[in-house]
Amino acid sequence: MKKKLQREGLFREMKRRRAYEKPSEKRAREKGEAIRRARKAARKMAQREGLIARPKKRAVGPRR
Repeated sequence: MKKKLQREGLFREMKRRRAYEKPSEKRAREKGEAIRRARKAARKMAQREGLIARPKKRAVGPRR
């Protein structure tokens, strides 16, 4: 259940709503989030087109 709530962003939302957020801070946060989403989408598109290498998979070692 924790993973599902985390994927839906519930924990992030609860943390954000703990204190009042000024409208200017909200705009700045949303703009930053949009920029991060756009960069991530562009990076994924470039990987699909072969312009940049895909990240290397980590070697799975023994767990402690």
